[in-house]
Amino acid sequence: MESDNVILALAALAQSTRLDVFRLLVKHAPEGLAAGDIARTLAVPQNTMSSHLSVLSRAGLVSAQRFSRSIVYRADLARFRAVVLFMLRDCCDGRPEICAPLIESLTPCCQPKPKRKAQTHV
Repeated sequence: MESDNVILALAALAQSTRLDVFRLLVKHAPEGLAAGDIARTLAVPQNTMSSHLSVLSRAGLVSAQRFSRSIVYRADLARFRAVVLFMLRDCCDGRPEICAPLIESLTPCCQPKPKRKAQTHV
């Protein structure tokens, strides 16, 4: 990933409404939400929300898909992952003593839930 792309993504998230939009879309991944639902949930006028969604789209953090008369937006988690990995790899410069504590602090919140084994009845 290029520095310019990371700067664009971080700049898009550096505004409170856009950060709220992205967080909301992550919570609704992978289904996404219609633009009107996003605006209503966050109590933002639709024309203002349209501008915020455009900024997030240009940064590659959200994608849009038209369904009939509505547009459904989804967080682009792969792009967000690329931004975060760029920051970790670039800033840590391959030094595990710097990166390891950062990654370790993420682990408790992001553990996949263990799959329950099917119980067999005898």
